[in-house]
Amino acid sequence: MTSSRKNKTLFVDKEAASVLELVKEGLLSPVTKLMSEAESLEVLQTGLINGQSFPFPFILAPSGKKNEEVIASLKKEEEVTIICDGEIFATLIVNDTFQIDPKERVKHIYGTDDLTHPGVMATIKRIGRWAISGEYTIFHKTKNQNKLKIEAAKKLIDAKHTSSLMMGANPLHRAHERLIRQSLEDTDLLVIFLLKPYNSANLQYEVRKEALEYFINNFLPKNRVIIIPLENSYIFAGYNEIIIDAIVAKNYGCDRLTIGRNHAGLGMFYDCNSNKSIIDKVTGINIDIKVASEYVYCDECKTLVSKNTCPHGQHHQISYHADSILELLEAGLLPPAVLMRKEISAFLLSKLFPNRFKNVEKLYYDTFPVKGLLEEHTEKDFYLELMKLYQTTSLT
Repeated sequence: MTSSRKNKTLFVDKEAASVLELVKEGLLSPVTKLMSEAESLEVLQTGLINGQSFPFPFILAPSGKKNEEVIASLKKEEEVTIICDGEIFATLIVNDTFQIDPKERVKHIYGTDDLTHPGVMATIKRIGRWAISGEYTIFHKTKNQNKLKIEAAKKLIDAKHTSSLMMGANPLHRAHERLIRQSLEDTDLLVIFLLKPYNSANLQYEVRKEALEYFINNFLPKNRVIIIPLENSYIFAGYNEIIIDAIVAKNYGCDRLTIGRNHAGLGMFYDCNSNKSIIDKVTGINIDIKVASEYVYCDECKTLVSKNTCPHGQHHQISYHADSILELLEAGLLPPAVLMRKEISAFLLSKLFPNRFKNVEKLYYDTFPVKGLLEEHTEKDFYLELMKLYQTTSLT
């Protein structure tokens, strides 16, 4: 299909484009297309598509006065061009156009339309009042290399079971490491979907990926772990996140998904005196979803432990809060080694504060014991040696 200059045009951002690509790659199945108004209402009523769970209608309703005017003017079977970042992204043959309420849309995704919720505020700005459905064709589409990467990794070790983790690793801390090791215990291959958000908040994706690769390459059987980037769009937000995670993991070829007990979308509730979660509502997705233990550092056990097995109370336990550990790093402080592996914290600080010291070589030689040889040292080396001094106990 070729685009005509006479076509009406719609403008979408990269986040919307990435979700449209997920559908074409078969990664959101049972969703295979943009939904019409009737199909959207059915999903809202049943929470199902062809007998499988899907939490909300899959629609395209781009914000902006111009977009809304164009969609309102379109007729059935008319072709429209979709533009992303100034380039033709796709063409769509109109099947249906219909009005929506943006507040209701965000409520379906997040479970709330409270504008003080950061996700709600960001998403509602992207949603218009008119939605469009129809068959679309993406231009310049290439084969999904990540699917091929997973298949090659499976074949290399003849994997019978493939587990998955969805992880921000922002930053990678000791509890993340334990969760990864635990997931590896009962599987052949572990796929870590590393979240790639659409904003520059916190640690950049490439920095988080390099830290995770360091851990895998140095402390794990690296042929059994693979990192796959997952563009963390708005559809993965909110209390239905686990359902979307399970769908994507299954369509990537995983048969297991492990989530942490403190996962934002777990949502525990009570039903006839039994403790349940969103997982119990998942229907028709052939993947085993496992909730991992919550890990803490216990100052009595003197190690990282599961809350399920540690007999000591919360007053002896240090929880692993990624946002607080990141706050230490952003303040330029080395997190304690019980919270984060020293090699990783040294690496992250060297990335967050490049060229921090006026003369790192002089500081290095003035502060640490050296062999008398002139050697070149990086800021990462400096942080590693500094951590060793912090861990000295004879004078403390």
